[in-house]
Amino acid sequence: MLRFESDYGEGAHPRILQLLAASNLEQTPGYGEDHYSEEARSLIRTACRAPEADVHFLVGGTQTNFIVIEAALKPWQGVLCADNGHINVHETGAVEATGHKVLSLPAREGKINADQIRETYSAHYADESHEHMVQPGMVYLSSPTEFGTLYSRAEMTDISRTCRELGLFLYVDGARMGYGLMSEVNDMTLADYAALCDVFSIGGTKVGALFGEAVVIASPSLKKDFRYLMKQRGAMLAKGRLLGLQFLALFQDDLYFRIAAQADGLAMKLRRAFLEQGWKLLYDSFTNQQFPIIPNNVLQRLSGDYSFSFWQKIDETHSAVRFCTSWATVEESVDRLIADLRKPELEH
Repeated sequence: MLRFESDYGEGAHPRILQLLAASNLEQTPGYGEDHYSEEARSLIRTACRAPEADVHFLVGGTQTNFIVIEAALKPWQGVLCADNGHINVHETGAVEATGHKVLSLPAREGKINADQIRETYSAHYADESHEHMVQPGMVYLSSPTEFGTLYSRAEMTDISRTCRELGLFLYVDGARMGYGLMSEVNDMTLADYAALCDVFSIGGTKVGALFGEAVVIASPSLKKDFRYLMKQRGAMLAKGRLLGLQFLALFQDDLYFRIAAQADGLAMKLRRAFLEQGWKLLYDSFTNQQFPIIPNNVLQRLSGDYSFSFWQKIDETHSAVRFCTSWATVEESVDRLIADLRKPELEH
């Protein structure tokens, strides 16, 4: 069985395992105050061109999202996001469990825009009873989105400008950040995220690490006491070097970017193969997630040898599914899948 249902099915890049093994018996301070974590922070600041940024390492994406949002918002505030945003549909109410409402906006191709943000903000204060309602305090975006789509630099700049004008924090969830940065249609850099966002994350769990997310805080108002909240919410890992080591390995010699580019390249190979079969794509994704609309009889035949994620029913005979490449996907696996797609018995 070749697995294409997610990008976190493998363990970790060998470089990470080597560094973990080589340092295993070394004694270091705990809670991320070790020299490996500090070296990783330095590399990330350099990559972001943000020497003043604070960098913290957390274990997982959901943990990262609810802690960042809780740190930013006052008790009566909520966070604006796409209706299909991860915090709204795939985190079991983790943000709401901290006391902050997720305020969803209708998305197109997984994205929201500056006009929606402004209209929602203005509508809140135009309501005479706004003091009885949850106040918008932050905007949450994913990059890439849940559908593998990307915000352009122009879109991000427009959203950032709007958030700053309205006094809203801007947070970008970068759980799959590497795959977005290395997409052939992307025009954003880490430096752009650092300049345009108050805070964003760089995902490791889905991009080569055993586990871990790096939180980059640019806004001075969010920096103070962030580690207090990390500790209170169980996010300050005693063996913090296990996180720092991983990001050190990923950000040495551009490893993070190289393995993400490899995954994107193989996803584009799959994309072309799906289109050559005459199958439409549910979303126009140029990252490692692809969403072809495939006849059900073909999916049934493929499911014996390949795993993929059902996404949605299109009609009685077709379904949209997700095929994911990862940092560890090899070309031979993609070629085998493509060869099976082209077999005469799979024609539709």
